[in-house]
Amino acid sequence: MLDAGRKAVASGRADNLSEWVNRALQSQVDHDRRLLALEEFLQAYEAEQGLISPDEIQAAERRARDRAIVVRGGTKRTKISSTGSSSRARQ
Repeated sequence: MLDAGRKAVASGRADNLSEWVNRALQSQVDHDRRLLALEEFLQAYEAEQGLISPDEIQAAERRARDRAIVVRGGTKRTKISSTGSSSRARQ
């Protein structure tokens, strides 16, 4: 981890190691706060609506995946032809 901090300083992404460590700690505090808020929200929701079932979780995952916007570059999705071979369309 210190090596990552030193590389950040060397590349100019941080002024010094102390700054990098402080930003990392603040990031962890923010992350923990968001997780706690999510946990509290889910507990309140389930107390009112009942437990979220595995089927409901799978349906939500499916909806999220279907609405996702792909941001990786390169090539479009591979299409399988009727002969079973794949071809990639270049962007």
